[in-house]
Amino acid sequence: MANSLLIRNGMLIDTDPVAARPGDVLVEDGVITAVGPDLPAADGAEVIDATGRIVMPGFVDTHRHTWQAGIRSAAPDITFTGYLERVLGELAPRYRPEDVYLGNLAGALECLDAGITTLVDWCHINFTPAHTDAVIEALEHAGIRAVLGYCHGGDGGPESMAAEARRVREALPGGLLTMALAALGPEIVSPRQALDEWRLARDLDLPVTVHMGGHGAESAERGLAFLHENGLLDPGTTYIHPNCYTGDALKRIAGSGGTASVSPLVEAELGIGYPATGRARASGIPTALGGDTVASAPGDMFSVMRVAYALERARPDGLGMDFTTRDVLRMATIEGAEVAGLGEVTGSLRPGKQADIVVLRMDALGHAPVHDPIGAVVLSADTRAVDTVLVGGGVVKRDGRLVHHDVPSLVAALGESAARLTA
Repeated sequence: MANSLLIRNGMLIDTDPVAARPGDVLVEDGVITAVGPDLPAADGAEVIDATGRIVMPGFVDTHRHTWQAGIRSAAPDITFTGYLERVLGELAPRYRPEDVYLGNLAGALECLDAGITTLVDWCHINFTPAHTDAVIEALEHAGIRAVLGYCHGGDGGPESMAAEARRVREALPGGLLTMALAALGPEIVSPRQALDEWRLARDLDLPVTVHMGGHGAESAERGLAFLHENGLLDPGTTYIHPNCYTGDALKRIAGSGGTASVSPLVEAELGIGYPATGRARASGIPTALGGDTVASAPGDMFSVMRVAYALERARPDGLGMDFTTRDVLRMATIEGAEVAGLGEVTGSLRPGKQADIVVLRMDALGHAPVHDPIGAVVLSADTRAVDTVLVGGGVVKRDGRLVHHDVPSLVAALGESAARLTA
């Protein structure tokens, strides 16, 4: 008999297309099998009563340096140059594998606690194989669906990078964890190294996720020209912070099958350019959201959605007023899943998808009453609303509390690690 779970009598917000309606969600063996009113529960099925609550797909964060949970708010009021100096130059080299494990576990659980069920972990703390193994162990232990974006940080040339990337791909346990190549790219490293990164991604059949387009107009044009000249405009490549691209450049990315990830709060704060949210989507690029770094920004999708919505509506050219709460919710769910390469796996309540589902309470002051459910999620809800979270049909948060983890002990250990890192 299938392992069955029924979420009953909720206000369902689906995202493909975005719409809200009352109903039930039936989950069998971790997969959504039916959505609609008055669904029958099989004998022995677990029933979650969602009366008065919103039921929706889990959020998808397409760009986060998860290991930085232990240095939360350590770099506020900072520029991008300051971030590079403080976070990557001073703090990152102090990380031991055990610090990486604690940071990644806490960061992944922070995501689940806030309703983020899928994460692209852009990981550039891989100084040794032990550091990378700590990342994998933490993601697996957390129980989150994750794409590990592997960025080689060890010694050695392209042979070392290739050997370690192959080892990592083979070390992944499968299931909830998949892999991408997190490339430093032609705007940051030499053309030779960029070529090595892309060729390795092709050899391993991995998508590329890369910081490109956020380092000034000249750098953006030069980097994109490099990819074009070398035949590297591969479909599925995610361009992070694509704010300095011209309209023509965005159309070239769209034509190549590329995607985009915008971290609007961090981009505005660090001076990485005005978020390209609406411009990228208008060019035909699937565009998603990311929290990026909790060293200088909040890590929940509610905050990110609101900033994305506000900055797009406030575009200096006045062309963002057609951007709606439905658009930003789609970016945070199904469009995020598409950018992560998981559009057929998660991101909506469609039958056949994995049951990555969030149940939101909306009965608190500041949340209630709910007139437009979609507007309420984007404009009013916050992490307090996240009552129940499922990943692959398994409950990872129930009645407002994470299950399977001793959170107070983890927070204490993370604090000890953080004190050493920042001393």
